[in-house]
Parts: sequence; C-alpha cells; structure tokens
Amino acid sequence: MIDLSKLEQVRLLVVGDVMLDRYWFGEVSRISPEAPVPVVKVERLEERLGGAANVARNIVSLGATCALLSVVGPDEAGRCLQHLLDEGAIDSGLQVDEGIDTTVKLRVIGRQQQLLRIDFETTPSHEVLRAKLEDFQRRLADCDGVVLSDYGKGGLTHIEEMIRLARAADKPVLVDPKGDDFSKYAGATVITPNRSELQAVVGRWRSDAELEEKARRLRGELGLEALLVTRSEEGMSLFGEGEALHESAVAREVFDVSGAGDTVIATLAVMLAAGAPWAEAIHVANVAAGIVVGKLGTAVVTRQELLAALKN
Repeated sequence: MIDLSKLEQVRLLVVGDVMLDRYWFGEVSRISPEAPVPVVKVERLEERLGGAANVARNIVSLGATCALLSVVGPDEAGRCLQHLLDEGAIDSGLQVDEGIDTTVKLRVIGRQQQLLRIDFETTPSHEVLRAKLEDFQRRLADCDGVVLSDYGKGGLTHIEEMIRLARAADKPVLVDPKGDDFSKYAGATVITPNRSELQAVVGRWRSDAELEEKARRLRGELGLEALLVTRSEEGMSLFGEGEALHESAVAREVFDVSGAGDTVIATLAVMLAAGAPWAEAIHVANVAAGIVVGKLGTAVVTRQELLAALKN
C-alpha cells in the first residue's frame, strides 16, 4: 500500500466546466394553497464548489496541489466561485467571458431531501476558450497529470487538442466524460463513465461478460490505457490490458450521489500520479466514493477520513 503522505508531492492540472452549487436548507411543514407543492421556509444558505471545481477541491483535500482552468461570467456567482477557490488553496486560472452567466445549480433541501434543482447556464465563447487553451499549454510542464472534467457545458471545446498536448508532454490524462460521443476522448489514459453514460455510447448489456466485451472494444477504438466504469451499487470495474478489475461498493448508507464521480476521478488521479498501480488506485478511489456518498451534496473526502476507512 502506497504511503498516502506521498500525495503531498503530487501536482495536478484540472480543466473543465466549473459551477457554483447553491443550497437552500429549510423546514417543510405545509403544502402550498396555490399548487400541490411543499412550502419550504428557508433557514440556511450554503455555497460550494461544483463540477471541475469540486474535482480540484477533492484533490486538495487529499493533500495534493492543484491548478484549475475554466470559464466564468462577469457576475456575482463567478466572484463567489473565485473566493471559494482562493479559500480552498486552489491555484485557479478562471477566464472571464463577458457574454455568459456563470453556471449555477440551486438545490432546495427540506427534511434532508432534495425537493428541487434549478440550473442557470450559458455556453462560453470561442475566443475565451482559445485563451484557456494557451494557458493550458503554459501550465502543462508544472504538473504530474491532467484531469479533464466534462459536464457538457461547453468549456472543453478544445479537449482533443488538450489530450494531444498532454500526451505529447508524457502526462497522464484522466477524463470524466459526458454525452453520447466519446470519440473526442481518443488518446486519453483513462476515461471514467458511470453506468448510464457508458450505456448511452455502447448500448445496454445483459451480463458482466457482455459489459466487458463492450468496454474492451471501446477501449481499443479510443486507444485508451484503461476504461473505468462506475456502477453505483455494483461498485466499479476497470478494463485495461490484462484481466478486468472489479471493486464492490463499500457505502454503508447512500445519502447523496451528487459529486461522487468527482471524488472518484480526483482520487484516481492523485493515486496514479503518486505511483500507485491500477489495482491499488481504483481500490482507494472506491473507498473514497463510499465515504462521500454518505454526505449531503457535493462534498470531499479528507486524507484522514480515507486513512481511517482503509484501515477498517
């Protein structure tokens, strides 16, 4: 088992779609007379880093160093994101696009359950994304690996070029994919789709053997070193050169799965950059996922929590 104190030497570069996760917590005691919906009396507000920013937050929480590149709007939500990143000791290069609003996900929580989510988002402009690509090239030499966090918001328009540049610089590239076309991720080291994301690309499977066949075919088509499928209650499966590796789910109680994929790819990236073999890296990532789904909303796993869980 790798010494987790080695994670402090890891430097990662995260690029992708950032968002501000807003939570309104309140009590629900009656139904509205205007419509058959609950009335939430809001008592507490909370703001957290979301999307690629949550990946960066998880990396820093594990003790590693992280730089983050993304695009925000010239608004209060963008300034709030910058403030949270500064507080979290994340070296951020946020390009401001005057023509967009920062992506915000507003969740209304009552009785510890999510009642409603409202999304605000706009696609960034080509010029701002080109400037981000130039920043990416400048920062490549100073990192041990690259994480590309695709939430389908338009911030990774140049992802194929980013993968090419990173691989030419001999940097591992981990991608959290989105959408039904994975061809743009060709040449990455590993992609980490969840079950439904993979099904949207390769179709459904009726057995583990059929899943392995489809995963290996896709891995070959994209020229990946490995493909990691997160499978909710069925754990996760890694398909690489040799025998497939399977990890059973470890969560004792699933409270909220939002952001769990961020924790998985962040932990996997940090472990691989620290020199861990695939089997150990996905085991630790699986344990981290089991911790984070027991927390409400987009959350992180600390190195102390991870150490305690691994000992158990």
